Amino acid sequence: MEIQKDVNRSYDLTRRWNMCLVVTDGSAVLGLGDIGPEAGMPVMEGKCVLFKAFGDVDAFPLCIKSHDVDEIVNTIYLISGSFGGVNLEDISAPRCFEIEKKLKEKCDIPIFHDDQHGTAVITLAGLLNALKLVGKKIDEIKVVTSGAGAAGIAIIRLLLRMGVRNVVMTDRIGAIYKGRDGLNPIKEEMAEITNRSCEKGTLEEVIRGADVFIGVSGPGTLTRGMVQTMAKDAIVFACANPTPEIFPDDAKAGGAAVVSTGRSDFPNQINNVLAFPGIFRGALDVRASDINDDMKAAAAYALADLVSEEELRADYILPAAFDPRVKDAVAKAVAEAARKSGVARK
Repeated sequence: MEIQKDVNRSYDLTRRWNMCLVVTDGSAVLGLGDIGPEAGMPVMEGKCVLFKAFGDVDAFPLCIKSHDVDEIVNTIYLISGSFGGVNLEDISAPRCFEIEKKLKEKCDIPIFHDDQHGTAVITLAGLLNALKLVGKKIDEIKVVTSGAGAAGIAIIRLLLRMGVRNVVMTDRIGAIYKGRDGLNPIKEEMAEITNRSCEKGTLEEVIRGADVFIGVSGPGTLTRGMVQTMAKDAIVFACANPTPEIFPDDAKAGGAAVVSTGRSDFPNQINNVLAFPGIFRGALDVRASDINDDMKAAAAYALADLVSEEELRADYILPAAFDPRVKDAVAKAVAEAARKSGVARK
């Protein structure tokens, strides 16, 4: 009867306070593509294990047998009262953007698409420390990105929010700019907020003079010769998995000062496990109604700060995934940001 009178009591009287739903339709599983919901289940189960091991969050996998946006949204909404948050996973673009947007409008719990925002948080954390190393300011750099999918778009949005002014986004054709023929609605939106100089041409052409390259595209996209045309002390984040846009040795041979990849067998791994467990831990601890940009930025700064000035070097810009400090540092920062931004309910 207590919960009937006040549904928020469900957080106190049930396990809802610590429950996260991990959802996919199996349409964009990392390295595998559209393999379907059943084949996506082992990946979601693995994600749930990571939630528990690294964030002490109880996660439940759900694989939905539909690619229809409204069916997926309604399915998640109808069971959302059993959970404190929802993690969207491995859903193809551009549907992932629409699904997240609609769920945020309907639900009063955090909706977090990790492929977008987890990657963006870790990228920002790594970039903050890389910029310290090379002595450049975030509002003065030129950033060129490769890949116009979920991760690439979220990274750019967060970087712009944090003060980056000059970003050129590229896809398979080349630079995305206002007025380019054949852009889908998401790319049109990105053209409005990036590439203010309206640079045109291929990646090879627009990367000249860039301070930072961030790749979330495919293998071999960036060459040693391209890196050689970048600015002095260039930063290269080649995050494609399992084969990066360029291997670290080639990037360094081209003159890159700091190189990061998505792989664990190279230094400076961009690994989402550094972000999502602590982000959800912090959000759940304060019963947040959303995970907003302030909370994502707080997570990134908390991660960056775990690497001390004395420890910071070209091959160590991010803490290790198994660093025991990560969860508490990220959770504390996220919870504090939730309170300051008005989305905490506890």
